Amino acid sequence: MPDSVMLITGARKGIGRALAETYTERGWRVIGCSRQESEYFHPNYRHFALDVSDQDAVRAMMTSIRKGEGRLDALINNAGIASMNAALLTPLDSVRRIIETNVLGTFLFCQEAARLMQKNKFGRIVNFTTVAVPFNLEGEAVYAASKAAVESLTRVLARELADHGITVNAIGPTPIQTDLLRGVPKEKVESLLARQSIHRMGEQRDIINVIDFFLRAESDFITGQVIYLGGVS
Repeated sequence: MPDSVMLITGARKGIGRALAETYTERGWRVIGCSRQESEYFHPNYRHFALDVSDQDAVRAMMTSIRKGEGRLDALINNAGIASMNAALLTPLDSVRRIIETNVLGTFLFCQEAARLMQKNKFGRIVNFTTVAVPFNLEGEAVYAASKAAVESLTRVLARELADHGITVNAIGPTPIQTDLLRGVPKEKVESLLARQSIHRMGEQRDIINVIDFFLRAESDFITGQVIYLGGVS
């Protein structure tokens, strides 16, 4: 959808950066955000440095989008953090950070984006979950719980926002070479890949393919769905 406006959280690096590059090159006007400034520059790209759980900062950014763009067509809630620790060894500060970023941040962006989208009776929201949820992965209790909350939020919002022309779906990637995977033992990654139907690492193109499907105008009858990659169910 050339000339449409997309907002991507966690857009400075990794999957978010790849998404920002892909959709700006396709003609989207893309707004990205992350805790730090971005090194990506493109005529179709604007970046905001903020904490996704900071309501005042998020609302100020949305006001800027409304005044500058006049609309918002798609939200990709990519920002997320994890803590690969056994539950008994997970510090409470880590729990708070994960919940604030993954759950509170996702909710806040959905809420603010939907308020802007409903004015045009159109919107596409794509949230990020993880295969750690269906796999009940050991050592990822808080991360998996936060993403399970995102899946529930996705389904409920799909119902609440349907009458406003807004679809809400989620994608659950398998392991992909990003910062989230850094520090995870090789044996654990290989064990996870062995549990998938397709035994390989995920790639950026796999994620983009599913997001493209959710964004299509013809996907207006697709909402409240969670798609896991790699044949995970």
